[in-house]
Amino acid sequence: MNNSLPKSATPAGTASSRVFDHLRKDLVGGRFVAGEKLAINALKERYQVGLSPLREALNKLAAYGLLVQENQRGFRVPKLSRDELDDIARMRLELEGMALERAITHGNSLWEADLLGAAHRLKRADITLDKGEEWEQLHTQFHRTLVAPCGSVWLLRFIEQLHDQFDRYRRLGPKMPTIRQELDDQHHQLVELALQRDAKAARELLDDHIHKSYEVALKRYQEHV
Repeated sequence: MNNSLPKSATPAGTASSRVFDHLRKDLVGGRFVAGEKLAINALKERYQVGLSPLREALNKLAAYGLLVQENQRGFRVPKLSRDELDDIARMRLELEGMALERAITHGNSLWEADLLGAAHRLKRADITLDKGEEWEQLHTQFHRTLVAPCGSVWLLRFIEQLHDQFDRYRRLGPKMPTIRQELDDQHHQLVELALQRDAKAARELLDDHIHKSYEVALKRYQEHV
């Protein structure tokens, strides 16, 4: 028996959440051009959603920072800015480093198992996938798992928001295999240091990881200005 609702009968909250997730992924993945004004009718068609849940999703994305809401003039994709990229990278260094140290202090054996699982899935993806959307999801899950037991819901929320903003820059252009291999290797080094409960060395490595990722994002930003 098919219990799914037809699109016209889908509850507004459910439709809004679905569009929020899909549009968020598209904005982070660079499907829309920085500075582009979004056409409401085109979005309704693309995401197969009504006006009310679409506007709810757009308002949430504006509050989240992935869209700019213009007074009575709709929504626009944020422009790219070197100052913004630098600020995002600095905040990642501070907040993610803090979260990792706390996670290593508070993480239990269940976290260790989750972390090993996330690292294994990412390692397999490093070999078998082309760094497309599926790899991006596994990469995000790995970084979430790494800091998950930090003990602060708000800290995790801020880090997730910073990752989305950072990835708008990192995913602008073609892949860079050499530095990508270095970053892939560092993921597994981070796991080893976390399991050894070496918070100082793990944070130093995470700082270097973020710096290397920043170099990728900066190069791609420079190619687009």
